[in-house]
Amino acid sequence: MESTLMELKVLVPYGVMTAKADVIRLVVETRGGSYGFWPDRLDCGAALAAGILMYESRAEGVVYIAIDEGVVVKTGRSVFVSARNAIRGKELGKLREAVEHEFVDLEEREKNVRAVLSKLESGFIRNFQELINK
Repeated sequence: MESTLMELKVLVPYGVMTAKADVIRLVVETRGGSYGFWPDRLDCGAALAAGILMYESRAEGVVYIAIDEGVVVKTGRSVFVSARNAIRGKELGKLREAVEHEFVDLEEREKNVRAVLSKLESGFIRNFQELINK
C-alpha cells in the first residue's frame, strides 16, 4: 500500500461490507459534524451519527455508504468503521431511496418485535403473579 493511501474496512454485524486498500480520503458524519480522514492524520476514534460516509478510492472514485450509527477508528493508515446497518451506492439520489426503504422497514420490524416482547413480558409477569397467589 502506498504511503499516500489508506486501508478502509466497513464492518457490519453480518461481515465485512467493504475492504479497500486504495482509499485517498474519507469523510464521516459524527455527532459533532463532518470529520475528514487523510492518510497522515493522527490516530483517533469517534462515534458516528446516522448519515453518509463518503470515500474516494483510486479504483472506484467517490463512493457513498449510508450508515445507521456506529464507530470509526483510525490507526496508522488503517481506518475501521463498524456500523449496525449500512447501504452502499455510487449515486446519492438512489442511495437516499434505498435508505428510506431499508431503514424505515427495519424500524417498523423493530417496533413490532418490541411490541411482541412487551406482550410476552407482561404475560410472563401475570402468570408468575397468579402462580405466587395460589
